[in-house]
Amino acid sequence: MERRQLEYFVAIVEHGGFTLAARSLRVAQPSLSRAIRNLERDLGVTLFHRVGRNAVLSTAGELLVERARLVLRDFDALRAAAHAIGDGAVGRVDVAATPSSALDPVAGTVAELRRRQPGVTVSTSSALSAAEVIGMVVRGRCEVGVCGSAERPAGPGLVAYHLRDEEFLVVAPPGTALGRRGWVHPADLRGLGFVMTRPTSAVRALFDRLAAQVGDLTVVAEVGDRSVVLPMVLAGIGVGLMPDGWDDLARRAGAEVYRFDPPERLPQWLIHRTGPLSAATRAFVETTLAQATGVTGL
Repeated sequence: MERRQLEYFVAIVEHGGFTLAARSLRVAQPSLSRAIRNLERDLGVTLFHRVGRNAVLSTAGELLVERARLVLRDFDALRAAAHAIGDGAVGRVDVAATPSSALDPVAGTVAELRRRQPGVTVSTSSALSAAEVIGMVVRGRCEVGVCGSAERPAGPGLVAYHLRDEEFLVVAPPGTALGRRGWVHPADLRGLGFVMTRPTSAVRALFDRLAAQVGDLTVVAEVGDRSVVLPMVLAGIGVGLMPDGWDDLARRAGAEVYRFDPPERLPQWLIHRTGPLSAATRAFVETTLAQATGVTGL
């Protein structure tokens, strides 16, 4: 088995077929097909069912694709570690993050890496929930994940660091008066309409809990992309719930921002798999931990 065969196998899965995978890899499609046939012969299993021009993963293929991604990640980590001995941290790190975590702390980590480790490139992948972030890291789609979760993230071969406790805010249209002196009690929200994300997000879980506690809270708009919540709030459509990473942006945009009394908080975590880390991944992890807690070194 060769690394090239695993790369071809994963590329076909990622691109949904042989044609697009060959184009992305810049190889002739017959060469790609031949490499996969050789891999199937070496493994003694069929990896794809050919249905017309489409390639559908077989049961064996579904079981092997995650392991193939992990093996390729480990290859990259070993190569990057060798290069880093003389050149410092270089390479790319793929980070899975929920939208609020991408804003804080991922954006801050990227800015710090640009100053101190310019050879590191960070590529972020958006996830709607902590469970999705964990899955992307466990399956090898990303090396690192950052998310908010009431429970410590857990999974096979997973390492988790507590970064801080995010605080949830109420963000209202300009000129909206709620509570007093920048604070609101849950009862102050009675009768309001909310711009809300779809179920599975931490923000939606908070809304559902408040609705059960207070009553008379309604969803006036439901969105799949959290980045449109603030524009909808500014347009006067309804009130939003946002993590504190949005505080400065919301205030500068003209929204009214309120804190909960007592505060509503959610632990924020950084996760990665056990085993060797590439130089770029290690730089990202250490920079994030240093910014959050002052911890350095793994």
